Amino acid sequence: MFMPKIIFDMPLNHREITVYRCLCDKANKKGEFYPSARTIARELKISSRTVFRTLNGLEQKRLITRRNRVRNNGGTSSNIYKLGVM
Repeated sequence: MFMPKIIFDMPLNHREITVYRCLCDKANKKGEFYPSARTIARELKISSRTVFRTLNGLEQKRLITRRNRVRNNGGTSSNIYKLGVM
């Protein structure tokens, strides 16, 4: 999925733009994606903690929404995210 140009008009720092772009690359046609923060961190070569902080910032700015995924056995999995701006 492509990254919308409006993102560059918003007050985002470089980490938010980088993580948002990564999420756009992983999103399906519905704008949903579910990579773990560890996967994103490894791919971008930044810490998992930085990814968590950045995802929180993107969620506060309503650029993404996040909800928990539950496995069939009742355990939790990585979150599922949805792009807010498409």
